[in-house]
Amino acid sequence: MSNTLNKSDARAQGFRMPAEWVEHERTWMMWPTRKDFWPDMALTKKSFVLVAQSIRRFEPVTVAVSPDDETEARAALGDNIELLVTQIDDSWCRDAGPNFLLNKKGELGGSAFQFNAWGENYFPYENDNRVGQTILESTGATTFVSELVAEGGGVLVDGEGTIITTESCFLHTNRNPGWTKGEVEAELCRTLGGDKVIWLPGNDAEVETNGHVDGIGQYIRPGVVLMETTFDVEHPWYEDFKINIEALQGQTDAKGRTIDIVLVEDAHGCKITGERYCASYLNSYIVNGAIIMPKYGVPADTRAQAVYRRLFPGREIVAIDIDGIAMGGGGIHCITQQQPKAGKAI
Repeated sequence: MSNTLNKSDARAQGFRMPAEWVEHERTWMMWPTRKDFWPDMALTKKSFVLVAQSIRRFEPVTVAVSPDDETEARAALGDNIELLVTQIDDSWCRDAGPNFLLNKKGELGGSAFQFNAWGENYFPYENDNRVGQTILESTGATTFVSELVAEGGGVLVDGEGTIITTESCFLHTNRNPGWTKGEVEAELCRTLGGDKVIWLPGNDAEVETNGHVDGIGQYIRPGVVLMETTFDVEHPWYEDFKINIEALQGQTDAKGRTIDIVLVEDAHGCKITGERYCASYLNSYIVNGAIIMPKYGVPADTRAQAVYRRLFPGREIVAIDIDGIAMGGGGIHCITQQQPKAGKAI
């Protein structure tokens, strides 16, 4: 079991959320459950298993699964993936799961936000609101709780004190009515061990998550952010891509570095399955020794893979078809959450 739930300042106790590229102990995922959400549940589970097994090549994977789905999940995932049997509502571990932290001694901690299914878009969500603390308890991590309604996909961290987020998401009235921008900023720093928050406009037109920052940018290394763009002026989010890139230009991080921006186009023009479909290469995931990224069957696949190959020359690039997940409005990053390896000081 975890240490007693702690509402004090994680940052003051020396805890900080490491960057995604820091060595992982394991990856956490959550088995697809919401039957009235997924248009093709069989395909979704097939894609989910492909992601889990692709990650398992490089590091351990644990999947949280509802008791009713345990037998099916075990048969589909195989014996090399661990299960945590607990009640959950669906499969978005990035958002409902915890944010793992390390302190200067390398001890494991974690923060758990409140989760309300992206502004009460879906019901029920009470199990997913509890799953972050459940996962932390299973690891023995020191747990810090927050009253902020937020999701892991709404933040980017460089592991050195910089947090990037969007105004369209955490300042939305469907999450934190009555909270000022300064209060949200202070709470993000308190619970993630941050020193500086950079705000991007986000995307008001993206109604599924209200403009999660992990659909806009991705930290590559300290001082370098990969940003999504399009070269098609008819793209419905052409202006949204543009204003977010412009908002990051010239920004300095917590260490005073001017952030370098690298661009990658999205997969606009791919076959869309449903109105939620996520066609973003940014929805990739950094694992030990590799990048697990989506492919969509369009020429942009090759260009995006070349971008990742250049940015991560020491990692294997694994591109997989995630159509069964993309139809739900997310991708590989949305269904995963990294647990950093304890014992290493940050």
